[in-house]
Amino acid sequence: MTIHFHPSSEPREPATTHVRARVLEYQVYRGPNVYGYEPMIRFQLDLGTLEQHNSSTLPGFTDRLLALVPSLQDHGCSTGRPGGFVSRLREGTWLGHITEHVALELQNLAGRRVTYGKTRSVKGQPGVYNVLYTYREERVGLIAGAIALRLVNSLLPPELQGVDGLELLLPEGVSTLDPRVPFDFASELVELRRVSRRFILGPTTQSLVTEAERRGIPYLRLDDDSLVQLGYGRHQQRIRASITSRTPHIATMTASDKNLTKQLLDRAGLPVPKGVVVHDAEDAVRAARRLTGPVVTKPLDGNHGRGVSMNLTEEEDVRRGFEEARQHSPDVVVEQHYPGHDHRVLVVNGEVVAVAERVPAHVVGDGRHTVTELVAEVNRDPRRGDGHENIMTRIPLGAHQRDVLARSGHSPDSVPAPGEVLFLCDTANMSTGGSAIDRTDVIHPDNATIARRAAQVIGLDVAGIDLLSPDITRSVHETGGGIVEVNAAPGFRMHLHPSEGQPRNVAVPVLNMLFPRAAPTRMPIISITGTNGKSTTSRMVAHILKHAGRLVGLTTSNGIYIDGELILSGDTTGPKSAKVVLSDPGVEVAVLETARGGILREGLAFERCDVGAVLNIQPDHLGLKGIETVEDLAWVKSLVVEMVADDGTSVLNADDPLTLRMRKRAGGTVTLFSMRGAADCAPELQEHIAGGGTAVVREPTVLGDEIVLYAGGQRTPIMRARDIPATLGGLAQVNVQNALAAAAIAAAQHVELTVIRSALSSFTTSFEQSPGRLNFYDGHPFRVLLDYAHNPPGMTYLRDLIRHVRPARGRVIGVLGVAGDRRDDDIRQMGALVAETFDELIVREDEYRRGRPAGEGARLVSEGALAAGLPPEHVTTVLLEAEAVDHALRMARPGDLVVLLATEVEATWRQIRDFDSSGLPPNLTADEPGHHGAYHD
Repeated sequence: MTIHFHPSSEPREPATTHVRARVLEYQVYRGPNVYGYEPMIRFQLDLGTLEQHNSSTLPGFTDRLLALVPSLQDHGCSTGRPGGFVSRLREGTWLGHITEHVALELQNLAGRRVTYGKTRSVKGQPGVYNVLYTYREERVGLIAGAIALRLVNSLLPPELQGVDGLELLLPEGVSTLDPRVPFDFASELVELRRVSRRFILGPTTQSLVTEAERRGIPYLRLDDDSLVQLGYGRHQQRIRASITSRTPHIATMTASDKNLTKQLLDRAGLPVPKGVVVHDAEDAVRAARRLTGPVVTKPLDGNHGRGVSMNLTEEEDVRRGFEEARQHSPDVVVEQHYPGHDHRVLVVNGEVVAVAERVPAHVVGDGRHTVTELVAEVNRDPRRGDGHENIMTRIPLGAHQRDVLARSGHSPDSVPAPGEVLFLCDTANMSTGGSAIDRTDVIHPDNATIARRAAQVIGLDVAGIDLLSPDITRSVHETGGGIVEVNAAPGFRMHLHPSEGQPRNVAVPVLNMLFPRAAPTRMPIISITGTNGKSTTSRMVAHILKHAGRLVGLTTSNGIYIDGELILSGDTTGPKSAKVVLSDPGVEVAVLETARGGILREGLAFERCDVGAVLNIQPDHLGLKGIETVEDLAWVKSLVVEMVADDGTSVLNADDPLTLRMRKRAGGTVTLFSMRGAADCAPELQEHIAGGGTAVVREPTVLGDEIVLYAGGQRTPIMRARDIPATLGGLAQVNVQNALAAAAIAAAQHVELTVIRSALSSFTTSFEQSPGRLNFYDGHPFRVLLDYAHNPPGMTYLRDLIRHVRPARGRVIGVLGVAGDRRDDDIRQMGALVAETFDELIVREDEYRRGRPAGEGARLVSEGALAAGLPPEHVTTVLLEAEAVDHALRMARPGDLVVLLATEVEATWRQIRDFDSSGLPPNLTADEPGHHGAYHD
């Protein structure tokens, strides 16, 4: 096994002075992220004085590490060949890098194959590293990281040992590991494997997921067991093991009632054993007397062969069999015993797709070893494991096995003769240590027909038919035998990994049934990011697609909408909200506003998208989570277009240099948009258009600005900008730009231009269509404008608009608060911009202080406004948002314009509507000073 890794960044700066290493923070990325395109775990490790000690300076460290985890020798590291990591260890590498490799290998040892990781020093923090590695199950990945740190720490000299913050990597309620307990690698690896077994998908579900991945079908795991969604939105199917979305509940319930199943099969003329349901041991004995030959006792609604006793001939055996069955069900079936071999016939969608002869757990004597010793030898087979973790299960030697041995005159201490076969179970289930021999190619057509009809009679789309037959190659009509059970949710392990014979990929026919040829499996995903305009553009796109007849799932900073109906309010621009849309069974297309916070926190919700759009990159939220510059911000947001599918479209703003630069690594084909006409745009856009590329641009004409589509060398006008209500007659340039992006995205989804034109012609800035974005309210003697401008670029757009709609003689009263996660200079700049915009400023405290002391953000806004020349008597501080809004509304007089830059837009809109303005002077006429309808153009 060769495992490749990115090389570690080795330190260049002086080490820190504290002794103990510390885990400072951790992050679980559940989708493509800024560090890689796979799910990853990142924890930040401060090495302290360990920064002065690489592996080559620690005597015996490498040899002791390889003795504990010898499989590390297979890691290629940066060399790309086995042994590369060992070379790095002997040359000298730092302990963060070593921990990364150990965390990966521990997951491999726990049955979760992962290969990719990297360790990078954190800029400006000597001795601090981001340790990153992939995972398949996040709890297993986190615990592997904690054990890796403890293992590496245990190999250090005593004076260097100690790791603080390990509890961050231990999922609550999952691991029993205690960082305070002395390290024991063997026991902690056992614990890791236990957690892995607890949360790993079973072999049946995993085979279906693996086949789905091979076909490019996305999947979402919906719980900690085996409920999985295959596909997105309207095209999804769900599975739990081999129960599918198409499995009728009534069929599953029927199959779980063995007596009812037998009655239905018998009525259909299919061969089934005679039998009855009993409720006590004496009833079981009397029933056995009435049946000829040996009998079987089993739970009425059991599974996996639990509680089944076969070939019972003595009354005491029947009583014992009844008691064992009753441990699993109050109702027990006593039925005729069919001689022959146990066969599992798998029927999918009415066709036999696999047949396995199941052999009960057994040992073969050698004349020297006891049964106990022989079982131990069989269990040493590397194919066997606990439960379903391997292709075969270890054979237990419990009460049932001892009872079966006793009936044959043996015990665990018996020494069977050479070649003597001792069966240890009555049933041949894989879960009790049985084995399987593939018989798919030799089943007699009559037997296959019997199995198909049984599945149809019960109504199962996926059915496991247990058929007892002396010879599966001959018809049971000739040899005797028949159906003893019909199983819903049959396991696939015996077919996927038979002990003998050809493996059968039985996941293929199940996926063929769920997703017939050419059937869609995913809906279009449109991901829209950028600094400003995301919400409005996302709403425009959803509006256009709704006009095109599609049922849209939309996430925005105000909430999640399904087909235009708000189902969840709040900031829903992260991956969790996106998965709500992707999981909705009615949605046909997903429009996802994608913010930087969710990308940095968890990554993307999808593995690829059909359209990715980056609207602009502006200085906002800088100084947070390592994002210090606009170039850093562009690096984060470019992930959206990097994940565009090969047949998808990346939509980029040609007027923004950082965004335009992304076209070099954007996926799919590139569509550009620009506020500058084709004759006056950037050279890159001119070249793009000349080469037949697609672009949507604003071009000046004698009748006003026109939105024009260029594609394949053809120029096609779409509409005039002023005919889009949201542009306020073309004055709101920000919405002209948003409309360009929306038209480009819609065109990438092959929406007809007539539909785009019609939809944009009906898109307004009403609160209902675009809450918190340029919402005007004219129900008072003064005008109110509600908006969400929250950074200097957004405020600049708003300032320019207000210059056009400023009252002729009235005042502009503004309410502003800035979130505390902005830099001081950014907050002061907002104050300076509002000083250019408002005549009266009411400064509030933003509810998101992000660690700042109360009132500090408001003070910085005031400083910026005063420094820009706004007189102190025109600056008022009212910290609470609702009180600041009320103060502004009460200050207003007829003809004024009140501008409310709100955080809680819904609450503020209600406050505007509910405000009682009856005590204010009546509106003035149009000829009188202060008339609120007279604006400068």
